[in-house]
Amino acid sequence: MPDEAIEKIFTVNLGVRNDEEVLVFTDLLEDPETVPFEERVKREALAPLAKEAVEIGSALCRTAYFEFPAVGSHGKEPPMSLWEAAFGGAAVRELERKGLLERILRKEASSRDLAGAEGVIRELADSPDAVIALSNYSTSHTRFRDLLTRVMGTRYASMPLFEREMLSGAMTADWKEVERRTKRLARMMSGADTAVITSHNGTSINFSIKGRDAQPDTGILTEPGSFGNLPAGEAFLAPVEGTAEGVLILEWAPTGRLHKPVELVVKKGTVVEVVGKDDFSRKLRERIEANPLCGNIAELGIGTNEKASRPDNILETEKILGTVHIALGDNSSFGGKVSVPFHQDFIFFRPSLEVIRGEEKIDILIEGEPRFEAEGVR
Repeated sequence: MPDEAIEKIFTVNLGVRNDEEVLVFTDLLEDPETVPFEERVKREALAPLAKEAVEIGSALCRTAYFEFPAVGSHGKEPPMSLWEAAFGGAAVRELERKGLLERILRKEASSRDLAGAEGVIRELADSPDAVIALSNYSTSHTRFRDLLTRVMGTRYASMPLFEREMLSGAMTADWKEVERRTKRLARMMSGADTAVITSHNGTSINFSIKGRDAQPDTGILTEPGSFGNLPAGEAFLAPVEGTAEGVLILEWAPTGRLHKPVELVVKKGTVVEVVGKDDFSRKLRERIEANPLCGNIAELGIGTNEKASRPDNILETEKILGTVHIALGDNSSFGGKVSVPFHQDFIFFRPSLEVIRGEEKIDILIEGEPRFEAEGVR
């Protein structure tokens, strides 16, 4: 079963042909002793799984494997060595010569810098047809991923924190149905002005989504430049910066339940206060104090995968049908304007979500029950 599920990543999700090349990469903990034992075991299991994917995929196409030291946070640009593996030495040397790569890696590149980088990559890069990103830290919200998919047309399966058990769980979803359901949801949200989210735990937040249409993450990554998570199953968008107001009550960290709920106070689009005394609260507070952009309300997502169920791994958790997740930090790679080397999602169970379009209010979720299942919705 696991071998078959891995094979389907190549054949069904990515639609790889036998004449194509797929790059599989993972990251390695630089100092394993600083990571709690249970988390370390999970993270160290990714490299063998990535190597297994390369071996299984080699019977279907050309495969390449690459590993690199972990960068320490989701949304941070991967190191130059991975850029070389993905774009080729000639392109990376020219990016370096022009001083562009350093600014991109620091998340300080201007629009002019990015345009220059695009030109270099279009002229000199030699990139794989598809990527399977089995790294612990997510590369989804990076310029690395954006340039591969948008400029080079690489199909990109982002699988941060993936665990083998997902092969017999969320990865067994009916991807055609996930695709239909997710696209229906995205259509319902299209053109809306405002989103309002409430939850039984006291969460209550609203923000503008005007001009920020939802993007479907369907698991079908067969078109050039396609990008999404595996396991997949969500519609997501970047709220308009500076508009979020309310309170978020966090009951779950990305890899497990919090001992006590943590309250985030949100004003003018950013977290202005982290209320909690535990280590998780302290670290989040310190990160936002060091760089307030890390507190930006970056993403709204709604889960659409009926096979997703695990609450203790955010990669799968955010895909659970009927949940909402809200992220902090970077949103520059999917329609937002905040660029910062941090992106962290938080899950909310049994939420209610409505969007407002003019005078019309549209229920998306009512206490976790989807209102986007029926055919014929907008």
